[in-house]
Amino acid sequence: MTQGDVQDGTRERIEVARTIPAEPSAIFAVLTDPRGHVAIDSSGMLMGASGERVTASGDTFVVHMDREALGDVPLGQYDVTVTIGTFEPDREISWTIVGVVRPPIGHVYGYRLEPTEGGTRVVSYYDWSGIDPVWRARDIFPVISESALKATLGILHRTVAPR
Repeated sequence: MTQGDVQDGTRERIEVARTIPAEPSAIFAVLTDPRGHVAIDSSGMLMGASGERVTASGDTFVVHMDREALGDVPLGQYDVTVTIGTFEPDREISWTIVGVVRPPIGHVYGYRLEPTEGGTRVVSYYDWSGIDPVWRARDIFPVISESALKATLGILHRTVAPR
């Protein structure tokens, strides 16, 4: 597991990893389905999703959110648009989100999949190194913790691993 990159003395990326006893294609199928994101979310913020399975960089879908699960900002219910950045079938997927706040934040979430003996090593990452200066000045990152990323990998394991 990588503890995160350090830039200018500030941690701006979190990576966690877990080996899941499933084929990369089974895991990628969950990660390309908008409802799959809701199913594996450990934060409690993702309430639902609208849109079709993504198939390429630039594809989008909408996630219905409720920030109350974090208890930090009273945004209530709102929608964000997920825009796929990296899209390498069965290898990597990443995305940014645009929601109600302006300017858009600019943080990136993603997964890398590496076939291994007995399954797939799944690396979940959260990178806020490229956020807009307006948000950097607020000093509120990371919004999602390392433990939340680990928990999501646990839910992903439970979702795709053969029983």
